[in-house]
Amino acid sequence: MNKKLEQLSCTDCGVYNCRYGDKKFPGFCLTTKDNGDHPINDDIEEIKHKLQGDNQDAIVARASAQVEGLFYGKLTRVEEIIEFANRIGAKKIGIATCAGLIEEAKIFAEILTVKGIDHYSAICKVGGVDKAEIGIKEEHKIHPGSYEAMCNPILQARILNYHKTDLNVIVGLCVGHDSLFIKYSDALVTTLVTKDRVTGHNPVAALYTAHSYYKRLLQK
Repeated sequence: MNKKLEQLSCTDCGVYNCRYGDKKFPGFCLTTKDNGDHPINDDIEEIKHKLQGDNQDAIVARASAQVEGLFYGKLTRVEEIIEFANRIGAKKIGIATCAGLIEEAKIFAEILTVKGIDHYSAICKVGGVDKAEIGIKEEHKIHPGSYEAMCNPILQARILNYHKTDLNVIVGLCVGHDSLFIKYSDALVTTLVTKDRVTGHNPVAALYTAHSYYKRLLQK
């Protein structure tokens, strides 16, 4: 596929000098290329200065880097979230869980309790509103003709907001529902489980096998 120079971005790169600093940046590199009237170096310096301070973004950035550097390849995602929460001073964790992963969410809640971390959870079906009430056709339900509660990520977010959580953790929310939850959450959001019903919630499996088992992904 031929692209114009201005269309090239990071997925077209094979140099990664931004990561290693041992080569030259390609001509289209986002680290050196301005964005219209927005000089990229101004952005880089502004963000760098901001993250040197004591604001929330700076605290989160440093905590994230510390967890990565100190525990690289040593801690599970569950443990990393707990370590991160401790480093940003999060006293109460919200759990936004899919109904299909409620048992996994319960285990996560149990782990948080053992670690002495307060938590509060909200399931995706909270509110009990049938999908038909927001205009979903019966043929678009999983089981047409039956009561089928819609997922309500906005209400999930509001409930966790009401309970003043410091960090919210997504446990398997659907594509799009996770987007709405993140949009309406007052607290920072991180993800423990990304839903993929076909691959057992391991979506990167489809990428690893895109040239074999899931080659349909590359077919027009």
